[in-house]
Amino acid sequence: MAEFLSPLVTIDVVILTLREGHLQVLLMRRGAEPFAGSWALPGGYIHPEEDADLDAAARRVLHAKTGVRTPFMEQLQAFGDGQRDPRGWTATFAYFALVASDAMVLKEGANAEEVAWWQIKGKQVETPLAFDHARIVAAAVSRLRSKVEYTSLPAHLLPPKFTLPDLQKVYEQILGRQMDKSAFRKRMAEAAFLEPVTGEKRPASNRPAQLYRIKRGRGTIFFDRTI
Repeated sequence: MAEFLSPLVTIDVVILTLREGHLQVLLMRRGAEPFAGSWALPGGYIHPEEDADLDAAARRVLHAKTGVRTPFMEQLQAFGDGQRDPRGWTATFAYFALVASDAMVLKEGANAEEVAWWQIKGKQVETPLAFDHARIVAAAVSRLRSKVEYTSLPAHLLPPKFTLPDLQKVYEQILGRQMDKSAFRKRMAEAAFLEPVTGEKRPASNRPAQLYRIKRGRGTIFFDRTI
C-alpha cells in the first residue's frame, strides 16, 4: 500500500485597521524557529479535535495570538508549496479581518515575543516578513481596496457607533482621494445598511453630529454602482 505524506496545514490572519490616518496590519515577532525574531502574521495549526471548520479555526487563532475578537473576517485564499516553510510542504488558509483599533488590548500568544501594528505602504510593510507572509499581506490589501468602491466593507474599520463624516473619511483614506459629501451621503442612504442611534449625537463646533451603527444582521452590502 502506497504511503502518502500529509502537508502541514495552518491558518494565517491578516488583521487590518486604520490608525493615525493610515491602513495598518497587525504583526507578531516570532519567538521560535523557523524565522525566530522575524515579524509574521498571527497564525497557527488547525486543530481537528477543536475546530469545527476553517472559520472556527481562524477565530481561535486570532483570539489566541492577539486577544482580538473581530466582527468581520472572511477567507482570502489558500497558499501552499514546498518552499514557503523550511520544515517542509505546507498549506495555509489565509483570512483577512477588519477591526477598529480603538480600545483594543493586544497580547502576545504562543511563540510570539511582541505584537504591534505596522503601517501599510503600497501593499507592504517596511520590514521583511517570515514565510510568504508579504505575499499574503499584499493579497489582503488588494482585496480590501478592490471592494471599497462598491461595498460597505470600510464600515467595519470603525467603532460600533460613528458619524457619517467618520465613515466618509475611512473611504477617503483607503481610496486616497476626497469624495463629494452630498453624493457620499446619498449612496449610503440608498444602500440602507446603517441606522441612526436614537438619542445619541456627538458634540461638534457647529451642531451635534448624529451617531449611526450597522443594522443588526446586515453583512457586507454591495452597491449597485461604485461610489
